[in-house]
Amino acid sequence: MNSISRRNFLKLSALGGACVALGASPFGSARTASRMSEASWANLVPGFTTLVTDFIEAKRLDVKHNLKLAKPITYTSVPTYYGDFVAGSYDVCIGSWDSFATRYLTGVPIQLVCTITTADMINILAPAGKTIKNLVGRVIAAPQSTGTYRLTRALIQELYDMDIEKAMTVQNVANPAASVTLLMAGRAEAGLSWEPNISSGLLQGSNLDITFNAGQEYKSRAGLDLPYFGVAVRKAAIERDPAIVGRLNETFKECLEGIMSAPEEAIKIAGERTGTPPEVMRLALSSGRLAFKHGPMNDANARRAVEQAAVFLAKHQLLPRPVDDGFFAL
Repeated sequence: MNSISRRNFLKLSALGGACVALGASPFGSARTASRMSEASWANLVPGFTTLVTDFIEAKRLDVKHNLKLAKPITYTSVPTYYGDFVAGSYDVCIGSWDSFATRYLTGVPIQLVCTITTADMINILAPAGKTIKNLVGRVIAAPQSTGTYRLTRALIQELYDMDIEKAMTVQNVANPAASVTLLMAGRAEAGLSWEPNISSGLLQGSNLDITFNAGQEYKSRAGLDLPYFGVAVRKAAIERDPAIVGRLNETFKECLEGIMSAPEEAIKIAGERTGTPPEVMRLALSSGRLAFKHGPMNDANARRAVEQAAVFLAKHQLLPRPVDDGFFAL
């Protein structure tokens, strides 16, 4: 033995023997570190979440980052999608971060891993040249049952000192696409919706323009992004394997960067499952309104953006109270 003394060799041999006797390996920590994390997840069809889930599947990004994500469970109902996550039917969910916060604050054992889009997705469409103040006394179509509507109402109240339910006539619609449909049919003077419905309206209505962009308006006053969609994980999955948080972050980071750098490829991969024509999704991405941006909760700035947004939502009674540190998967 040239590079190791006989005494040291005997010590290593003894260590190995002791580990075997205890049912372990002297190199067990390395083996444990390389063990693949496993989790179940889901997506919504139609919807842009399939851009994310399908891209990860096609590129095997989960496997690349030592993570094994099962075949996504596909949902067509938003309430069932969130309800099953709350019930523990699957481990990882893509959705609006405030929906996760609301459920966390009622005791559901979930944590936010990262944010993936901002509220730049949320817009009010109206005839070109119109401002929010021009819409006073007019009809605005909006899905009033959604958290997005309530968020937009709070933002306009905060920024313009205007309650749209008093200043305008709100025509309730069943879904965000219907807001644009009513606007184009001339049954409303404005429509509140979010991408890719906004781009669909802009491509179909030659005289339409964006009157209000929720994310940009918020950032101009607060100095931080207003997060919108994010990724949450059940605490049981973290307790089962703490390494899953880092591996989810690595997987989603590479996915989002890949979509933004190669949008045509991402659109082709997801195909018709998004429920959106390619030209519409192309405009949504190229405009910057649908901008995938990874904000991990172990990053102080990304976490601060969520904390500040939670304070804003709590102020307007859209959350029962601001979130605490336990909400964040670090």
